[in-house]
Amino acid sequence: MQKIVIASNNQGKIKEFQDIFAKYNIEIIPQSQLNVPEPEEPFETFVENSLLKARHCSKYTGLPSLADDSGLCVDILGGEPGVFSARYAGTPKSDQKNIDKLLKAMQNKTNKDAYFYCSLVFVRHHKDPQPIIADGVFNGQITQEQKGDNGHGYDPIFLVKEYQKTAAELDPETKNKISHRGIAIEELIKKLKLSNLI
Repeated sequence: MQKIVIASNNQGKIKEFQDIFAKYNIEIIPQSQLNVPEPEEPFETFVENSLLKARHCSKYTGLPSLADDSGLCVDILGGEPGVFSARYAGTPKSDQKNIDKLLKAMQNKTNKDAYFYCSLVFVRHHKDPQPIIADGVFNGQITQEQKGDNGHGYDPIFLVKEYQKTAAELDPETKNKISHRGIAIEELIKKLKLSNLI
């Protein structure tokens, strides 16, 4: 297995996957390179959305596909923005508008606990009866102001308590080890190895 299509157009995510899979001599190809249209994400769970995206991408390309559905869940907001994280402030998608909306929602809230969740699904082909599923959780808190230039999405307002830095202030290598996506990828790699796929 030398090539995997990633069912994403998010440049930050694509770079993370390319960096991690490069050491296994696996080329991660963004779906946009193969003109795969983005499907609707009609479900209210991360795993259902990631499975749908992986099958959709594989069907269009005829290649193995990897899809990630992830988002930020804030405890005091009942898990919002959750599966709607990318479009929290509406469309077109805007990281800054999403951050602004969340900071406004968090004003006067005492409980700042939140976590990023990632569901990763790998399919060998679009009818794969046994998709490989992995997930990861990254705990932290919502800050009151933005800090840091690394990362993407909500990273500038997500405080990683053990480092006393936002996710956007961490260097990419550290973040890749401890993030929801990093944890999910590590679990996925183990499962791919057990299945003799890498």
